[in-house]
Amino acid sequence: MFDNFVVPDLLPAAPELFVAFMALAILMIDLFVKDSRRTVTFALTQLTLIGAAAIQFATSTGEIAYTFSNMFVDDLMADLLKLFLYMTVIVVMFYSRGYIIDRASMNKGEYYVLALFATLGMMVMISANHFLTIYIGLELLSLSLYAMVAMNRDSLQSSEAAMKYFVLGALASGLLLYGMSMIYGATGTLEITGISERLYGGGVNKTVLVFGLVFLVAGLAFKLGVVPFHMWIPDVYHGAPTSVTLFIGSAPKLAAFAIVMRLLVNGLITLAQDWQGMLIILSVLSMAIGNLAAIAQTNLKRMLAYSAISHMGFMLLGIVTGVVGGDARYALNAYSSAMFYVIAYVLMSAGSFGMILLMSRAGFEAEELDDYKGLNKRSPWFAGIMMMLMFSMAGVPFFIGFFAKFSVLQAVVAAGYLWLAIVAVLFSLIGAFYYLRVVKLMYFDAPADETPIDAPMDMRVLISANGVAVALLGIFPQVIMSLCAYSLLRSL
Repeated sequence: MFDNFVVPDLLPAAPELFVAFMALAILMIDLFVKDSRRTVTFALTQLTLIGAAAIQFATSTGEIAYTFSNMFVDDLMADLLKLFLYMTVIVVMFYSRGYIIDRASMNKGEYYVLALFATLGMMVMISANHFLTIYIGLELLSLSLYAMVAMNRDSLQSSEAAMKYFVLGALASGLLLYGMSMIYGATGTLEITGISERLYGGGVNKTVLVFGLVFLVAGLAFKLGVVPFHMWIPDVYHGAPTSVTLFIGSAPKLAAFAIVMRLLVNGLITLAQDWQGMLIILSVLSMAIGNLAAIAQTNLKRMLAYSAISHMGFMLLGIVTGVVGGDARYALNAYSSAMFYVIAYVLMSAGSFGMILLMSRAGFEAEELDDYKGLNKRSPWFAGIMMMLMFSMAGVPFFIGFFAKFSVLQAVVAAGYLWLAIVAVLFSLIGAFYYLRVVKLMYFDAPADETPIDAPMDMRVLISANGVAVALLGIFPQVIMSLCAYSLLRSL
């Protein structure tokens, strides 16, 4: 029975194996931790992520390596996205620490273990070269996030958000699986590179394939949170504990970008004209509804939720303009601009939710816009950091958000979609209103409470570094832009 069994090369998947082993080990070690602050569990979680980054760096060869019967791929795109993923989760855990300690129902070792399993799911998604691998990674991420949203069992709002997320997540998984089964039926393979080869070879039932593609794009759109599959985002962002909202609003966007690239660009590029039309509709609707709905919000978490919808719509523009009329000349520029946009968004989103956590304290959630009135009088430095983050999100020069938007628009115009660039700019101008409203509240309104902001030193340093990074990477965006372009050049 095992005569033909080939031992897979474990080196490309070494970071995943390390994180899986450490997550299980931390789960066991936490049983013996008596410290109510869970310092040992927190430290081990951070060391696991640092260790995974070191292994990722050490095992990266720059070549495309397949393992586990071609179900798993390790390339430069995966390496770069995973390194940003580890960095994001490390920052998220630091931001969340004080918030979790103040809330007894959440201050458990399981929180850190679930975060590690969610990270493992994202790592698997980023390196997936097979429909089953994508699904395993997706479910590992989703199930961990459902549990994290419901962690605060005393909150009715959190329980309701977890139920909505679970039910709608199950529906999206069903759509994705149905789409995958249709594509499998048409091509006879579940392997992404294999699908690409079959499509190039021809002789595939186009009707079944396009039918499957519609369901596949619908499932992906849900995971990205774009209109009309966005209905879960505002409720989950608002209802989840803020530390969990921070996690959901940052790291998974990197994994979602990776599976869009793997499925649509690596696997179904010959059907580009079919999925481009769908993505254009999703993109324009997301920018329209995301920006217009955000204006009406008085809750900062809900505002940032609608903002996330519009940002993901903007990112899709980069993926849409990679291939024009069968011509792939613009592909590298377009896809690298989309990748740069996702990385920039994750940096800005982490900082914005980090500021909400900084302002929150035991028994108080600083999530209403009115909570930021007169912040400049309470703490000019943190008001300055929040202003930089809001300016960057709005696309004001010269912050990283401006160059992220500019690079995508440049790719859209180069591909000949001038009308799409004009629509994107118009909705960005509308979006600038609600970001600048936060700045107006901080600098021109009287504070309801003049108590100085009190936060742990590590939180102060990290949020300051985050704000400064948004500004500095806006002045020197070329570093990350070049990394994105080079990693995609060596991977696609």
